[in-house]
Amino acid sequence: MVPRKLFHDLKAHLEKKEYSLITGARQTGKSTILKQLEVYCKMKEIPVVFLNLENRALLSEMNENPLNLLKYLPGTNKRTVALIDEIQYLNDPSNFLKLLYDEHSGQIKIVVSGSSAFYMDNQFRDSLAGRKKLFQLNTCSFDEYLLLSDKPHLFEEIEKLVHKPSYRSTYIDYLRIEWENYMIYGGYPAVITEPDKKEKTDRLKEIRDSFVKRDILESGIVNESAFYNLFRVLAGQTGNLVNVNELSSLLRIKNDTVENYLSVLQKCFHIVLVKPFFRNLRKELIKMPKVFFLDTGLRNCLLNNFQPLSVRTDKGELWENVVFRILADKYGSDAVHYWRTSAGNEVDFVLPDIEEPKAIEVKFDINQIRTNRHKKFREAYNDIPLNYLWLNPFHPDFFRSIDCLVMSII
Repeated sequence: MVPRKLFHDLKAHLEKKEYSLITGARQTGKSTILKQLEVYCKMKEIPVVFLNLENRALLSEMNENPLNLLKYLPGTNKRTVALIDEIQYLNDPSNFLKLLYDEHSGQIKIVVSGSSAFYMDNQFRDSLAGRKKLFQLNTCSFDEYLLLSDKPHLFEEIEKLVHKPSYRSTYIDYLRIEWENYMIYGGYPAVITEPDKKEKTDRLKEIRDSFVKRDILESGIVNESAFYNLFRVLAGQTGNLVNVNELSSLLRIKNDTVENYLSVLQKCFHIVLVKPFFRNLRKELIKMPKVFFLDTGLRNCLLNNFQPLSVRTDKGELWENVVFRILADKYGSDAVHYWRTSAGNEVDFVLPDIEEPKAIEVKFDINQIRTNRHKKFREAYNDIPLNYLWLNPFHPDFFRSIDCLVMSII
C-alpha cells in the first residue's frame, strides 16, 4: 500500500492528546489510511486496536456503552491507539467520543473515519470543540497518482525537475500523457489502480451512482432526481458563478432547496464554492461564488465526457479546475478566492492571505493570454503579484511552474 501524504500528518499527530478525525468524500481511502496506521503502530510497537463499526456485533457493544471499548485494549500501561472506522454508524458518535476523551484521553488516542453525515451533525461540532483535529483526505494528487499507478520512475523525474533547476528530463512526454490522464479520470484510488480506461469509467460511474447515493440518503434528501440534475449542471459550469435564482428556475425547485443541495455537496466534499476577493466594496462586490469540483474524474463522469484534451470543448474549464485543486491542496480551499468587478474585470484566483500573496490567471493556451485585460487588477493591487499558468504548449518547466504556481509574469 502506497502511503498518502496525509498519512505522515496523521502519524505525527498520534502523539497529540486531541483525537484525529479523518474527513473526505467516500472512496478516497480513509479506511486504507487507518489500516496503514495500524501497520505503522505495530511496527513501532505502539499498542493499537482496529475497530470497524460495520461489524454489527461490535457496533451493538459500542452503542450499549462507550466504555465497552476498553475491553478491546491490550493489557498494557502504554497509551493505546484506537483506530475506529465508519463511526457514523453509532447512535451517538459525538457523545461516544466526548465521554472517552473526558475520562480516558490519557489511556486512549482515538483516530476515526466516518461519512459526511457524522461531520454534518451540529452536535459533533459543539461537543468535540477543543478535543479534535480534522484531517481532510481528498482524492489523490498527481504525485500520489503516479505512485499508486506504479510509475515511481515518473514520480522521481518530477522530484528532479522540481529540485534541480538545470535538470532536463527525457520522460517529459510520458509525464504529459499521465498528466492528461489524471485530468480526465481524476484521483480516486480505485480508478487510478484500474489500468483499463473502460473499467476506469465504470468505476467512476459506480462512485457516481452508488456512493453519492449514500450521501443523498444520509443527508435526508427526498428529491433525488433534482439533486442529481443540479450536480450535473454544476459539472457543466465549472469555474463559473453560481446563481441560485437561475438554478432554481432551471431545475424548477425552490431557492432554499438549491442552497440546501449546494451545502450537502460541499459537506460531502464533492464541490467547493470559492468566494470573491475585494477591497473596494462599491466597485468590486460580486456576492456569488464560483464552483469547482474536488475531483475532475467525477466531474467528467457527470458530463459523460472522457474525451482527450485535444478534442474537448471544455478543456479550459477543466484545466482551471485542476489548478484550483492544486491550490486547495497547497493552501486550503478557504485561502482561494477570485476577483471580479461589476464592470467585468476578472482574475481567476487570488490568494491574499497566504505568506506570499499571489494572483493567478489560468489559460489553456499561452496564445489566449491578454495582459491588458488585467491592468485594473495590477493598478488596484500592486502588492499582489499576478502570474499566468497555461498548459499548451507543454514544456519542460511545467512541473517546476506547477510546484510554485508561477509560470511567468508577462
